Amino acid sequence: MRQNEQVTKQAFEFEYPRVLSIAGSDSGGGAGIQADLKTFSALGCYGMTAITALTAQNTLGVRAIHGVPPQMLRDQIDAVVEDLGVDAVKIGMLHAPEIVQTVADAIDRHALKKVVLDPVMAATSGAALIDNPAIAVLVRELFWRAAVVTPNLDEASLLVGRALTNEREMQAAAQELLAKGAHAVLLKGGHLAGEVVSDLLATENGELHWMRAPRIHSANTHGTGCTLSSAIAAHLALGASLLEAVQAARSYVRAALEAGANVRTGAGGGPLNHAHAPQVMRLKPLKPLR
Repeated sequence: MRQNEQVTKQAFEFEYPRVLSIAGSDSGGGAGIQADLKTFSALGCYGMTAITALTAQNTLGVRAIHGVPPQMLRDQIDAVVEDLGVDAVKIGMLHAPEIVQTVADAIDRHALKKVVLDPVMAATSGAALIDNPAIAVLVRELFWRAAVVTPNLDEASLLVGRALTNEREMQAAAQELLAKGAHAVLLKGGHLAGEVVSDLLATENGELHWMRAPRIHSANTHGTGCTLSSAIAAHLALGASLLEAVQAARSYVRAALEAGANVRTGAGGGPLNHAHAPQVMRLKPLKPLR
């Protein structure tokens, strides 16, 4: 009997919570799909990837970006979904309009649910990670297809066309992003001045959830946004509600920031400590075949 026949005949009882990251690669390991995979594993999920672009970068900055052809991105997504299946999706760096459209088409083709969209526009170092024409396509094609959009303050400012300098302006911006089609917006206020960091989760049904916590002082914040969005996707895959997933993801990121604050990794802004409290791989009962 051949191996694949043995697999077919075996009675499986469980599967892992499966999370797909559609994002760019960070050769330095602190952000992008590398951070996403570390986060998925740390939270007990099985991580998979569809790479949108290769970057040559380290803790000091981005040296080069090489985009993946749209057909190759489509093939990656199809290969993963058709065989392994997906419980939640995190979307990160989408550098060009045709890449955005490829992802939108894949969401529809596979009826992907629990999609977390992190509208990555610039690296921590300031390097641009998206073409200007792609921003409008991103809003038009992906905002309404995602369960939640997670911009930081700079990204939200670019999306609404003005600077955001306080909580009142954050709330107004979140409402504008909802009006652009988003079902929910997690607007991250870490770039505001002050010793308290305020994040806002706003939903299309009018709910506003302010989440505040003392600022953690650390030079090692590279990949914070990638880590947060992937942690939200992981918790959604584990069965949490959106609010529960956001709250749990924020707690995970804060603990990872604290655990990595005194560690030197590279000469610039280092990464979080993703593995500060790793969870065992979770098991989900398989649904009976119909």
